[in-house]
Amino acid sequence: MQSAPLILVSPSTDEKGAEFYDYSISLSETYLDALTQAGGLPLVLPCAPSPKIIAEYVRRVDGIMITGGDDIQPELYCDPVPPELRKTLGRNDAVRDLLETLLVKEAFAQQKPLLAICRGHQILNITLGGTLYVDIPSQVKTKINHSRLKHKDRVVHEVHLEADSLIARIFGKSTIQVNSSHHQAVQKLAKPLRVTGRAPDGIIEALELRPEDAGLMPYLLAVQFHPERLVRGHPEFVELFRSFTEACAVHRGRVS
Repeated sequence: MQSAPLILVSPSTDEKGAEFYDYSISLSETYLDALTQAGGLPLVLPCAPSPKIIAEYVRRVDGIMITGGDDIQPELYCDPVPPELRKTLGRNDAVRDLLETLLVKEAFAQQKPLLAICRGHQILNITLGGTLYVDIPSQVKTKINHSRLKHKDRVVHEVHLEADSLIARIFGKSTIQVNSSHHQAVQKLAKPLRVTGRAPDGIIEALELRPEDAGLMPYLLAVQFHPERLVRGHPEFVELFRSFTEACAVHRGRVS
């Protein structure tokens, strides 16, 4: 029996952890449960932004998943930051930003399958040269509330999918219903990426590689919503994770 593909998962960070109240990592079990249910074996990455350490981790795994969490330093994509927008920002952590920037670059360098969720979707776009809306309510005219934090595991709006996209093939339909827990979103798109899913107000909800850049990675999918929180109530979302873990298994078979 073939062993499960090993998936490297980036964690959130805390200024004061549960044990000694020092700098720590944390991660919702929903990410790990979704990967396990889809046939993957998750491995949580320590928050140690050393290029050598990250390169070694990426060498040893079959795929990488970048998770959600706090805001990203706005100086990475918007400098100077207008004072009225700076007021909208939540906690951000330069150490985690560096960790995941290095992780994206190493995933591309070693051509390992990559799945990016919410904040991960955003850091992917920034790392490749794109920008974000600092705050959707302040910068986008929309009637959709994208920060439905009390409904993290419920569907709250539609996403329209491009017919020729990976994500449309995964779900077998052109429209899906998703949850929404963010106040920032992709603004300027990084050059290697294309939009494959949008909310009705135009906010970008899914990214993949452009056809002409498909050779850069064996698999890349980024989503702004949180599929891991929908798996229990909406089982079709496990197919997104299964698509990823199967790509990781195929990639491992090619390089082993």
